[in-house]
Amino acid sequence: MNEAFANRHRQSTMASHNLTSLLLVALFAFAFAAGSHAGSIAVYWGQNGNEGGLADTCNTGIYSYVMLSFLTTFGNGQTPVLNLAGHCDPPSGTCTSLSSDIRACQSQGIKVLLSLGGASGSYSLSSSDDAASVATYLWDNYLGGSSSSRPLGDAVLDGIDFDIEHGGPDHYDELAKQLSDLGNQAGTKVYLSAAPQCPYPDQSLGTALQTALFDYVWVQFYNNPSCDYSSGVSGLSSAWGTWTSSLPSSTVFLGLPASQDAAGSGYIPPDDLTSQVLPAINTASNYGGIMLWSRYYDLNSGYGAAVKSSV
Repeated sequence: MNEAFANRHRQSTMASHNLTSLLLVALFAFAFAAGSHAGSIAVYWGQNGNEGGLADTCNTGIYSYVMLSFLTTFGNGQTPVLNLAGHCDPPSGTCTSLSSDIRACQSQGIKVLLSLGGASGSYSLSSSDDAASVATYLWDNYLGGSSSSRPLGDAVLDGIDFDIEHGGPDHYDELAKQLSDLGNQAGTKVYLSAAPQCPYPDQSLGTALQTALFDYVWVQFYNNPSCDYSSGVSGLSSAWGTWTSSLPSSTVFLGLPASQDAAGSGYIPPDDLTSQVLPAINTASNYGGIMLWSRYYDLNSGYGAAVKSSV
């Protein structure tokens, strides 16, 4: 009787251990699956003096990438112009104070990039030599080179963002190659990102993106009703599938307006994003998260904070 009881006890204990092991394996597998699609949030900062400082933006803990926007004038023989709205005045040298903010962001693992272009401004590349000249300017004034007139001081940015929205597509592929080469020659990595519109291929950046040199691509799923949330989850996810499959070597982000006021179309309410849209797109192997336009709108809406845990 005692021996039979002992056998049953051993069998029960073994079954309990096996069940515990299976549960642990299942939990680990679930955590791995969830973690494999954990995304980040990127944000554009610089176009509104009421959005708070750069260091404050990074200290929120919401963002992994911050694009300083914008270098609005460059190329075609023009003197480059940095426009950071009401934050500082580059010609008078007041933007050099941002060096400490940039380093503070980078110390938290946040990548800080300079964004070229924007919706307005005067920019284009007229030739291969022009692309090389702009690349050298960017390297010497914002990246790992040296210049006596670095607009943001001595901080070294992590890379360059291409937000090219007009002026033609020519020679941006060469600019990307030149920037990448300058980094390689110096033994450092120059991160490249781009913000194409969601209709594929992008008219301004299509050729450049074919270089496969872009680490991050935040596709603008706004102000484009044919492929943004105006077209429904199915329309958006179809366009997303085209982008992610076409850029296998890039990490791709869903670019969104951070509030209804931030764009003419494409705003996705936070609950819709987390319950409907993200599950439809985050299975892509190169899913990176979301990009928000912009810090000003996000500061006022709280969008990034509301969705961060689900991204």
